[in-house]
Amino acid sequence: MKRITTYQLILALILLAPVSAWSHTPNFVTLTKQLKPAVVNISTSIRKQTASTNQDQGASSQRDFFEEFFKNFLQEYNGPHDPQKSLGSGFIISEDGYILTNDHVVDNAAEIKVQIAGGKTFSATIQGIDAKLDLALLKIESDEKLPTVTLGNSEELEIGEWVMAIGNPFGLQQTVTVGIVSAKGRVLGTGPYDNFIQTDASINPGNSGGPLFNTSGEVVGINAAIVSGAQGIGFAIPINAAKAILPQLKATGHVTRGWLGVTIQKVSKDLADSFGLESSKGALITSVAANSPAQQAGLKRGDIIISLNEYSIETINDLPRLVADIPIGEESNIGVYRNGENLIIPVIIGQLNTKEKVTPPVNDNPLGITVIDMSDEIKRRLNIQAEQGVVITSVATDSVAERAKLQPGDVIVEYNNQQIVNRSDLKKAITLDNNQRVQRLLIQRGNALFFTTLTFE
Repeated sequence: MKRITTYQLILALILLAPVSAWSHTPNFVTLTKQLKPAVVNISTSIRKQTASTNQDQGASSQRDFFEEFFKNFLQEYNGPHDPQKSLGSGFIISEDGYILTNDHVVDNAAEIKVQIAGGKTFSATIQGIDAKLDLALLKIESDEKLPTVTLGNSEELEIGEWVMAIGNPFGLQQTVTVGIVSAKGRVLGTGPYDNFIQTDASINPGNSGGPLFNTSGEVVGINAAIVSGAQGIGFAIPINAAKAILPQLKATGHVTRGWLGVTIQKVSKDLADSFGLESSKGALITSVAANSPAQQAGLKRGDIIISLNEYSIETINDLPRLVADIPIGEESNIGVYRNGENLIIPVIIGQLNTKEKVTPPVNDNPLGITVIDMSDEIKRRLNIQAEQGVVITSVATDSVAERAKLQPGDVIVEYNNQQIVNRSDLKKAITLDNNQRVQRLLIQRGNALFFTTLTFE
């Protein structure tokens, strides 16, 4: 009898296995027929730009980012006398005519037209706007029930999973493209709630506001941005972020978010070492706002937030997103690392409001800096925001301070948890901790308060 080798056995099993067991391409033809009717084309005529008010500045800065770093997926047609017009996409989420799209698709629109599959056109009104997430909820009135999509769960998306985009790129209606999920949790710098899905499904100007589907035909993202000049790099807002705010957009037209009242920074490896942490996870508190929920709960500068309720804080971007989703007035448990101890601190989440004589310098080696004591005159001349500390006037070349990127005008507020009021305090702190390889400083630079480290070779 002929002996079958291990290699031959494995090959036979592979060949005999159903194709679906090792290779599966979704039926995009069926999905397209099923989903296209609920995807709409949006056109707007744009009001003449006016100077923004203080109330608009937060939203404007978010839109400026998309305009400068990304293409805004808007195909513009400028006539010599006509108002500027733009095209985008959207999708119907209810039979009575509610539509989701991007805020920047309808921003500053004088008139909004929505064209559904088949060519019928409706006038649309804005029911709600959330500029922080770049989302808009529109409404059209129809005598008939409209086709709708199902909103899926973007948390269940896997990197490498097939996805399909339908939209209106360059005015080419009902264009279908496919690709995969390239990455999740992308932070692009557009705001505190960044959490984009990256995909290589081809998306272009005009796709903005259109749906990103999984292979079950569920919306998992809202196409929002592409890297200008790149190919195969697009970004979508996770649908779970939209689902969380939809009830508020429908009820009030705007979004109310939770507020903790802290400023935070990333925990670098050196900062983690200086605090005695084994990992660089968490969010380091650099300041606590007066009369904020954080202050009332007893959170302090230098605390490292490592959890919120049942969620671990892996990076600083996790914290604002989690806090924002907590109902106003609800008690939450915040896990912090403080002075070598893990504490659980209860806090009542608040509501985010959308709407401070010159002495001679001294050289403080081995840091390689020259500092002077604070005074009212120095604070006025240098526009210093800190209430106390010593002011750096020079940084020596190739010094430990220069390698830490300290600058003249920086104010040293703390040195290894020691409050610094004058030069004498700084000298004592340096002497006290001169055996530590990594020293931790709290620095005020302009309006920013942040921790940094000095690493001695």
